[in-house]
Amino acid sequence: MRAEAPRPVDRGPRCREGDRVSEADETRDGVALTNLDQPLSDRADVTKRELVDYLDAVRDRILPQLRDRPLSVIRVRPGQPPFMQKNLPRYTPEWVARVPVWAEASHREISYALCDDRRTLLWFANQRAVEYHPTLATAAAPQRPTHLVLDLDPPEGAGFGVAVGAALLVRQALADVGLSGAVKTSGAKGVHVFVPVAGDPSAEELAAATRALAVRAERLDPALATTAYIKEDRGGRVFVDATRAGGATVVSTYSPRLRPGMPVSFPVDWADLTEVTPADFTIRTVPPLVAEADPWAELMPAPQPLPAELVAEGRAIPVARVQAMHEGKRRARARRQAD
Repeated sequence: MRAEAPRPVDRGPRCREGDRVSEADETRDGVALTNLDQPLSDRADVTKRELVDYLDAVRDRILPQLRDRPLSVIRVRPGQPPFMQKNLPRYTPEWVARVPVWAEASHREISYALCDDRRTLLWFANQRAVEYHPTLATAAAPQRPTHLVLDLDPPEGAGFGVAVGAALLVRQALADVGLSGAVKTSGAKGVHVFVPVAGDPSAEELAAATRALAVRAERLDPALATTAYIKEDRGGRVFVDATRAGGATVVSTYSPRLRPGMPVSFPVDWADLTEVTPADFTIRTVPPLVAEADPWAELMPAPQPLPAELVAEGRAIPVARVQAMHEGKRRARARRQAD
């Protein structure tokens, strides 16, 4: 008599995390969550559970910032350096919404995720996606960014205070042309100023206006702020980055950042900007701050049309990356001739 083959043991839900398949510690909204009590990565001083719990706690605040926008994420894995993921991996569940986008630089089509719901956000959290970088335009209107953004990046070794000083210059430059914006910490050491736009401007118009505002802010205090794209030309000043336009991404409000203590990009009232530090807002401190209200929605002004004269002014200003490329080639030729 032949013995019966042993029946397979039902081990419960299983989930693919990166290239591994693991037993689920628990399931939320149909998403199997694994290895929750492991360190998030070799570089982060929090567990994977803390990341998952944070994103789940603030889902009603962060999802409106991600919805319908092609998404890039920064992921971590133990024993590996962090990496940015744009193209969805093959093992992505079918229910994750996505949109194809042609990448001119790599000459291929990239399948970007659309993080539109809690289930998708939890899936990304289980994939150890720490940072969330949506595009400034929606998938439905990729050539029409919804916000003008200036990124204030302090020089190496400088404190948060100089970024705040540059942000106040941007605020004045906006006021000088009848515009207003909202401000948030970048979650690192910089500041982001967002201006919602009306009138459906093109990406080119928005980019021109952004360059003009950056130059206006620089003129208000050239000892503090600079629009120099080449680092060696900044001279220890805050870089007023006007390149976040067109198809660019910016780290989302309420997104964690892969830094010690896991800080969060967080909105701040202009009146309080000089009183806070990036370390005030972390995945441990933010959930109670947004439990009853959405400060980003409350602080964001209504969409505003771009002044035509600002767009015209910006069109006369060279595009920073193009100018830097030509300048880099010129300097390389000069060095070769000198040698």
